[in-house]
Amino acid sequence: MARLLKFLFFLVAIASYSQTTLPSFFGDSMVLQQQEHVAIWGFDVPDTPIQIKTTWGETSETVASSEGIWKTTLKTNKASFDRHIITIKGTTTVTIENVLVGEVWFCSGQSNMEMPLKGFKTSPVNNSEKFISTANNPNIRLFNNKRSASLLPETNANGIWEESTLASASEFSAIGYMFSKKLFDNLNIPIGIIESSWGGTRIEAWIPADSISKYPDIKIPGVLPIDENKQKLPSLLYNAMIHPFKNYTIKGILWYQGESNRTNPKPYKDYMRTLINSWRTQWNNGELPFYFVQIAPYAYNKHRSTPTINANLIREAQWQVAQEVPNTGIVITTDAGNCDDIHPPKKEIIANRLANWALAEQYQIQEIDYQSPEYSSMKIKNNKIILSFNFFSKNKKHRVFNSKTTIKSFAIAGKDRKFYPAMVEINKDQTLTIYNHMVKKPIAVRYGFVDCLDGSLFSDIGLPVSAFRTDNWD
Repeated sequence: MARLLKFLFFLVAIASYSQTTLPSFFGDSMVLQQQEHVAIWGFDVPDTPIQIKTTWGETSETVASSEGIWKTTLKTNKASFDRHIITIKGTTTVTIENVLVGEVWFCSGQSNMEMPLKGFKTSPVNNSEKFISTANNPNIRLFNNKRSASLLPETNANGIWEESTLASASEFSAIGYMFSKKLFDNLNIPIGIIESSWGGTRIEAWIPADSISKYPDIKIPGVLPIDENKQKLPSLLYNAMIHPFKNYTIKGILWYQGESNRTNPKPYKDYMRTLINSWRTQWNNGELPFYFVQIAPYAYNKHRSTPTINANLIREAQWQVAQEVPNTGIVITTDAGNCDDIHPPKKEIIANRLANWALAEQYQIQEIDYQSPEYSSMKIKNNKIILSFNFFSKNKKHRVFNSKTTIKSFAIAGKDRKFYPAMVEINKDQTLTIYNHMVKKPIAVRYGFVDCLDGSLFSDIGLPVSAFRTDNWD
């Protein structure tokens, strides 16, 4: 694989011998991550000296390798609204203008991440007109990487940086834009957001070949299908849409995917762990923040003939990954779905919760409640089951459930594994008592394991609890 990559880089270099070139994300209106030694690279005639100067005072020199590849780093200052220029002098001179130093985030996934602020034709985005009408902001920068697939890792992306305008924001990921706006409103510094998504894709397509091929059922394709809809095969989207950004310094990653894996949910947890680890390896940062969205409620059995439990097994896998993998966080969406539309309109809720994770964890903004309560344990008491939960609010007053709503969608079962709708009582210590008088000796409880959950279990400030189960029955 290493020899193959060198050969590919050599071919790119040959094509660029007559000029100094860089990947498209090193371009006008780009945002560089603040207070870092950010990587910058490109191609030129082999052995050509490369000189880089910036208007914030940093300079760097390097030499193109025998394959025509050059790479160096630049130290960035603290974020500001100053516009900068970067000049790269090699065989030719490249000038990158209107550069900002701020915070850079990367978002990816399938259609619910790709869904633009203006919405899809038959699937609107709530409050889109409000966001679009106020989208003119030259200090929010958007990089929309177009769909593409490749058999081998690519070195260039398919997009350009744009200042946020009514036009550019309306076409950009709704979640990505809303996330960046909330960060900007709270931090008052430049925000760059890169979106690289493709609807209807399975997670295997986003994992590099050397990582996903360890699974026995995975076959890496040897030919790129002509039909775009058939290009969503293992590693092909990683190669074209993720690998080009290798080493481009970012603050963290946002991920919204999983719907297309519902037909085979069993390996999803392992796949997702592999994706996170491989992407962190790509960015050379084992602690890179990775925040993701649990797939939203939708009637998969009714509309897609998928067994009711399958989507909940994907949600369970996502929740378990958030428990087990450090520096990750999950946004629960039991109140943000639409039973009749797989592209629900409540993108603002999701973006706000993602942003709250970042604001609290990366930017140390205090008093933000961002992590949903989580089921922790159960005990059986006579004909009832007592459930305990973890609360994460720093404010003790908020470590309670919302007792003003009717709690639904709980079920309880005995050793016959037949589930009955359950009654729920909130106790003073914020445990829940679950029972149904038809079940004399209960051993298991489930919450939300239905075709399309209308979430009803929330903290008192509105953070929903994930669907969960105390059993592991098939």
